Amino acid sequence: MYKYSICFISFFFLLFFSLLNFFMVFYFIMKKMIIFLEWELISFNSMNIVMSILLDWKSLLFMMFVSLISSSVIYYRSSYMSSELNLNRFIILVLMFVMPKILLIISPKIIKIFLGWKGLGKVPYGLVIYYQNCKSFNAGMLTALSNRIGDVMILMVISWMMNYGSWNYIFYLGFMVNDYVMNVVGVMVIIAAMTKSAQIPFSSWLPAAMAAPTPVSALVHSSTLVTAGVYLLIRFNFLLIDTDFILLLFFISGLTMFMAGISANYEYDLKKFFALSTLSQLGLMMRILSMGFYDLAFFSLLTHAMFKALLSLCAGMIIHMMNDNQNKRYMGGISLYILLTSLCMNFSNFALCGIPFLAGFYSSHLILEMQSMSNLNMMIFYLYYFSTGLPLFYTIPLLIYLMVNEFNLMSTYCKNDVDYVMLKSMMMLLLMSLNSGSLLSWLIFNYPYMIYLPINLKLMVIYVSLMGMLFGLLMSMMNMYSLNKFLFSYKLSLFLCEMWFMPNLSTYSLSNLYLNLGHNLIILVDYGWMEYYSGHGFLKIMKKYSGIYNYMQMNNLKIYLYSFVLWMMIFIFLIFKI
Repeated sequence: MYKYSICFISFFFLLFFSLLNFFMVFYFIMKKMIIFLEWELISFNSMNIVMSILLDWKSLLFMMFVSLISSSVIYYRSSYMSSELNLNRFIILVLMFVMPKILLIISPKIIKIFLGWKGLGKVPYGLVIYYQNCKSFNAGMLTALSNRIGDVMILMVISWMMNYGSWNYIFYLGFMVNDYVMNVVGVMVIIAAMTKSAQIPFSSWLPAAMAAPTPVSALVHSSTLVTAGVYLLIRFNFLLIDTDFILLLFFISGLTMFMAGISANYEYDLKKFFALSTLSQLGLMMRILSMGFYDLAFFSLLTHAMFKALLSLCAGMIIHMMNDNQNKRYMGGISLYILLTSLCMNFSNFALCGIPFLAGFYSSHLILEMQSMSNLNMMIFYLYYFSTGLPLFYTIPLLIYLMVNEFNLMSTYCKNDVDYVMLKSMMMLLLMSLNSGSLLSWLIFNYPYMIYLPINLKLMVIYVSLMGMLFGLLMSMMNMYSLNKFLFSYKLSLFLCEMWFMPNLSTYSLSNLYLNLGHNLIILVDYGWMEYYSGHGFLKIMKKYSGIYNYMQMNNLKIYLYSFVLWMMIFIFLIFKI
C-alpha cells in the first residue's frame, strides 16, 4: 500500500481541487468577478519581486478541466503501470507536468508565463524518454528542439515588454495594439503558440511525442501541453486584431487541419492516429482564433480536452489488453472482450466527429456556422468543410478495424480480464464527454447564438458528415486488389501519409546539421585532446608515476646503491664548487 500512497494522495487532491474550481466558476460568473492578487515577496532597495495571480472564470474553468483530467489519469495509471518499479517517481513527474500548466493559466505576468511555458517544455522531455530506448530519445530530442523556438519567442516578448516598465501584460494589451506598425509582440506570441500547438511547420513533434507512456499521452493531447499555445492566444486576443501575421496563422491553421486529417487515413499506429486527430482539432481551434472568435476557441478547447482524454485512455486500455501491440491491423472483434471500453471509445469517437448532442457537436457545429457567416472565399469555405468531414472519414475505418472485423493475429491472444480501476477512471470522463458540451455552452455564452442561414448551408455539416461516413465505409471495405490501384499514385500517397515530409524535414535537415556538429565535437574535443589533457591523460600520468614510486619503495638494494652514488656525486660537486 505504501507503493501507491503518492498516487492516491495525488488523485484525491486533484479531484478536490477540481470540485473546488467547479463551484468557484459558478460564483465568479454569477457575480461577474475578476480577482487580481499581488503580494510582495522581496523588497531590497529599489528591487521588488512581486507574485501576482489572475483569477477569473476562464482560468478557474480551465484549471477545473486540467485537474479533473489529471486526477483521472493518475487513478488510471495506478493500474496501467502497476508493474513499474519506479511508480512514485513517475507520479512525481506527472505532477511536475501539471503544475507548470496551472502556473501558466493563472499568470497575468509574462515572466511567470515563461516559467510555466518552460516547465511544459522540460518535463515532457523527461516523460517522452521515460522508456529509455533509441526511439524515445529521438522523439524527446525532436520535441525539445521544436519547443525551444517558442521559448526564444517568449524571451523576446519579455525583453520587449521592458519598454513598458512592467511585465504585467494584462494592463498593456490595449496600449500595445497601437504601439508599432507591425505589432512585434503579437507576431512573437503567435510564433510561440504555433510551436507549442504544433502548427505547420512544427507539426512533426506531436506524433513523435507518443513515445511517452499512454497515460502521459492522454494529458499531452487533452489539456496540458498542446493547448498551451491556444490558451496563450486567447489571453493575448487584443494583440491579434491589427496584426497582419494573423492572416498567415489563418492560412497555416487551415493547412494543418487538412494535412492532419489526410495523414490520419494512412496511419496504422493507434497512438499516432490519435495524435494526428488532435493535430486536426488544434488546427480548427487556431483557425477560429484567427477569425476573432475567442470564446468559441475556448469552448472548443475544453470540450476537446474531455473526449480526447477519454479516447487516449481507451486506446491505452486496448493496447494493454493486446499485450502492448499498437498496430490496429492486428486487432479485431475486441468488443466481445472489453464491452465497456468499446462503448467509451465509440462515444468519444462520435464526440470527435461531432455527432449530435455529444460534446463535440456543440462546438464544431457552432464554429462551422459562424464560419459560414464570415467573409471568406470559396476555396477556404470548401477546404474548411472538407476538413470537417475528415474525422468521420478516418474514424469509421478505425471502428471497423477494432470492433467489427473478425479476429486478427493479436486479438486471439487478447487478455480476457477487465480492469475495473481503469474503467472507473474512464467512466468519469465518459460522463463529462456526454454532458460537457451543453453545460459549457450555458456557462460560457451569456446568450445563445441565433444563426440564421439558408437550409442547405444549415445542413451542410450533416451533408459533409454523411459523405465522410460513406467514404470511410468504402475505405474500410477495400481489399488487397483495390489497394494495388494506389501503386499508380504511390509518390502522392507517400507525400500524404508522411505528413507532407515534415518529420524528414525536421530531423534530416536543420536538426540533423546541429546534431552532427555536436557529434563531431564530442569525438574531436571531448573524446580527443580534451580527454587526453584532462581526465584520461591525467590518469595515465598518475599511473606512470605511481608505478615509479612503487618500484622505489620495494627496498631494492640497487635503488639504495644508486641513490647513495647520486647523493655522493652531488655532495662532491658542491664541495669543489665552493
